[in-house]
Amino acid sequence: MSKGNKTYWKGIEQLKNDPSFVKNAQNEFPEFLPIKGSSDNSRRDFLKMMGFGIAAVSTVACEAPVKYAIPYVDKPVDVDPSIANYYASTYSMGSDYCSVVVKTREGRPIKIDGNKYSKVSAGSTSTQVESSVLTLYDKQRLRAPMLSNKESSWNEVDKFVKNTMSTLSKKSYIISNSISSPSSIDVIDKFCDKYNAEHVQYDNVSYNGMLDANLEHYGKRKLPFYDFSKANVIVSFGYDFLGSSYNHNLFNKQFADRRKVDRDNREMSRLYTFESNLSLTGANSDNRIPIESNHSPLYITELWNILSQKTGKNIFAKYRPPLISYDKSKKNLIKLDILEKVAEDLVANIGESIVISSSNDKYVQLVVNMINELLGNYGKSIDVNRSYNIRNGDDNKMNGFLSDLSKGDVSSVIFMNCNPVYDSYLSTKIKDNLSKATLKISTSDRIDETSMLCDVIAPDSHFLESWNDYEPIENSFSFGQPTIKNIFDTRQVQDSLLKWSGSNENYFNYLKTSWRAKQKFTSNDEPFQIFWDRLLHDGVAEFIDKNKSNSNPLPSAKKITSKIISGIQTIISDVNQNDGFEVNIYQNLTVADGVQSNNPWLQEMPDPISKVCWDNYLSVNPKDARKMNISTDSGTMTTNLLSISLNDNNHEIPAIIQPGQAEGTVGLALGYGRTLSGPVGDNVGINAFDLLDKNQKVQNLSLVNVSLSNTGKEYRIAQTQTHETIMARESVIQETSLDEYKKDVYAGKYQFKVSTSKGKKKPEEVTLWSGHEYNNHHWVMSIDLNSCTGCGSCVVACQVENNIPVVGKEEVLNRREMAWLRIDRYYSSDADVDDLQGLEIAAENPDVTFQPMMCQHCNNAPCETVCPVAATTHSSEGLNQMTYNRCIGTRYCANNCPYKVRRFNWFKYHDNEQFDKNISMNNDLGKMVLNPDVTVRSRGVMEKCSFCVQKIQEGKLQAKSEKRRLRDGDVTTACSNSCPTSAITFGDVNDKASKIRKLLQVDKIDKATLKLKEERAYAVLDEIRVSPNAVSYTHLTLPTILLV
Repeated sequence: MSKGNKTYWKGIEQLKNDPSFVKNAQNEFPEFLPIKGSSDNSRRDFLKMMGFGIAAVSTVACEAPVKYAIPYVDKPVDVDPSIANYYASTYSMGSDYCSVVVKTREGRPIKIDGNKYSKVSAGSTSTQVESSVLTLYDKQRLRAPMLSNKESSWNEVDKFVKNTMSTLSKKSYIISNSISSPSSIDVIDKFCDKYNAEHVQYDNVSYNGMLDANLEHYGKRKLPFYDFSKANVIVSFGYDFLGSSYNHNLFNKQFADRRKVDRDNREMSRLYTFESNLSLTGANSDNRIPIESNHSPLYITELWNILSQKTGKNIFAKYRPPLISYDKSKKNLIKLDILEKVAEDLVANIGESIVISSSNDKYVQLVVNMINELLGNYGKSIDVNRSYNIRNGDDNKMNGFLSDLSKGDVSSVIFMNCNPVYDSYLSTKIKDNLSKATLKISTSDRIDETSMLCDVIAPDSHFLESWNDYEPIENSFSFGQPTIKNIFDTRQVQDSLLKWSGSNENYFNYLKTSWRAKQKFTSNDEPFQIFWDRLLHDGVAEFIDKNKSNSNPLPSAKKITSKIISGIQTIISDVNQNDGFEVNIYQNLTVADGVQSNNPWLQEMPDPISKVCWDNYLSVNPKDARKMNISTDSGTMTTNLLSISLNDNNHEIPAIIQPGQAEGTVGLALGYGRTLSGPVGDNVGINAFDLLDKNQKVQNLSLVNVSLSNTGKEYRIAQTQTHETIMARESVIQETSLDEYKKDVYAGKYQFKVSTSKGKKKPEEVTLWSGHEYNNHHWVMSIDLNSCTGCGSCVVACQVENNIPVVGKEEVLNRREMAWLRIDRYYSSDADVDDLQGLEIAAENPDVTFQPMMCQHCNNAPCETVCPVAATTHSSEGLNQMTYNRCIGTRYCANNCPYKVRRFNWFKYHDNEQFDKNISMNNDLGKMVLNPDVTVRSRGVMEKCSFCVQKIQEGKLQAKSEKRRLRDGDVTTACSNSCPTSAITFGDVNDKASKIRKLLQVDKIDKATLKLKEERAYAVLDEIRVSPNAVSYTHLTLPTILLV
């Protein structure tokens, strides 16, 4: 679609207008139906294939799953059938953390939401957090401890471990991911003291360089608190703080806070991103510069030199900052004119900027620290007094452990809820030498790549079954409490360590005792039980000295400057133009680090950028793809396998042509290629950890001079945005620049007018519809495209809340995915796409816009008028309702929906071995996660977004029980509740005090037609006059000041 001088497209296939794309974008049925003698498939063929005779049509709606109710013999006091209970707890898997509220029904956790009291997690969730409730019911979890590869008992395991540990004389180790629990650290320390052991922490994506740099710079080996809401200018060198970063929930919120624009606030922060792979941060950048990651130290060093000359000695510790000299010929590898403009912007915003890098090299990070100090950011946008505890990994200590292991100096090792044989960059070496240790213990909850090599598996309980405390940021605490009794015979790892240390105390009592002592150091003098109950009720607590200001505590960098300069010069001397390709390994927002790779909700979630699911792949620049003759077909979703030669090994990996990928580079996601994950995650994709250089002292996710060639072999890769296009409509994405918006608040809005005999009129003035009157509630949703970063939390939250089935890769390839909410990703460029040169430029570095798209709940709904059995109807509160037991599956409604948001159940996805990946509906344990308030749909039924009607009803019943009217905030949808940026707002516009009414600035409501004063608000496809109850906001951009 085009808007002004900008052209929007969903992917390379639409930009090229491939015949296969054009064909399949228009087809109702994406491929031939398996009907004998049928070539051109019609709706009659479809009904034939579905087994719909005249009798079948009338009876298909009766095919619903049978449910059995199991009553309590003795009902718990706090459990009432059909009433949800909520408990504050904490998500903790791998090195990640999030403060959450867990919804339970009849004692079963079924949904996880963000804890709104938490200032650390921003009261929201991520894709990993939302989906983690399903891992609780994963049948791959161990039922009992294992000893010598056989199921055992805890008594036998404890006896064996104690007896063996007492006879060992060599070194002992505890290996874990980063641990932010102070009480858990105390337990580990006690164990280490007893057995003279060493505790080593690692992160599967290492922050070793940043941590070591901070230790050398200001004496704390911790990550500082970055506040992106206080930065007018942000410069990122490959660091995806909106996507793969730790605590990206909070970073998304902070970033979006500076992107919200209205008539009272007309300023936005500016984001520059230098990167190779198109990340979520790059997609949200105002100015994105594709570079080779190998050149990043050059860019950072030159930025330091430019800033040093521009700022002078007054900013930097009262002396003129030195320049870093290097081979001038290497300046040809970087874009100096761009750095000059970036430096000018930074200097104009002293103390109000952040410069950040993904480099894992200490000296590169030290230069970044010097730049931030030079700009006066410490004590303002960067706070070292409130440091993070959720990334503590030490690559040097891991290498020390490996050295001792290889020499046979390790007698025992405990792998505490970690899997380094899979997700450490030293994985191969650890696997090869692990047999040299006498005693090997894993506390993994399942048999994985590491635990299968251990003598003992003492399975830890799921975080939803456990007690714990956390300190994600210094003096900011969070608490975990069990929301269900242990499903299997598992035990918290802390209890195991206490038992093996000879203590008879359980971890719960240990935790309470610890906090009884901590209470003395707070200003709280109430009885301990009241104090403790409040901690568990709120789930979070802060004990911060308010008199302690966020001053700049850094020592003078003059003492270490010469050492930094020497170190960075050595790094730059190794930077050269690559002869081969540069491979950049990254962590995506779906499977992420692979800890939950057996979770089908994550596997089927499309990648926010490429829209690929059920695979990882090599993202390739369009120019490089042409050079390698990569052939893709969007109709059959086929691509070529590329052969990558590395460390004397060849790997064949599918290619995706990715606009925005830096030329000469390819990207590959971590978290795939598991062999012992479970039936969902096994043998899905390629293990990128295997490609990392095992001989380096620290993890390096960038590989240079890699040989890459096209095998010519075809491979089908599932993508979700090669079909169901809304086509070339100017009113889908509405966008303008901030400067234009300041001049004219209606800039960028497409205002369609209908030509009539009386002149041109607005669509609502020319209509056959009589409209609706909503006398009680009128439910409306607004979506701010300026705030949406495309993270996808809402997509998984919707799936969890509404029992949406997982259909598997084959069905996605058939274009039958079931997601009610999708996030459409549009590329755009000012380039003219009518000529080949313009096409090439357009795909090199396009702008990106994200648009959440769900059922719009149209007041003049075209789906309602064509349903022959009134299965889809309009409610008295503005909702477009589905009555599943009426639906006979004609699909007329889907064909008539202009937004393409309706989903059809081609098969029975529940209780069907054919869809074994859909574990939430196909085994007795997995079904425990299902929401009892939402019908599980059967074959032949249409479904779609319901605006979480069950949550609306829950809010009404709660208000009725309290004998009051609904208040604003009583009802939230799953998507709006999970959104870290508050891009989605839901509420009742008939409530004059509601947030949604104030946001939209509703002037009046004329028969369900909203008259809005908010200038940026618009309805998608407004010209067709369906009058949706979902309202979008114009997307604003900052002027691109860079010529890339």
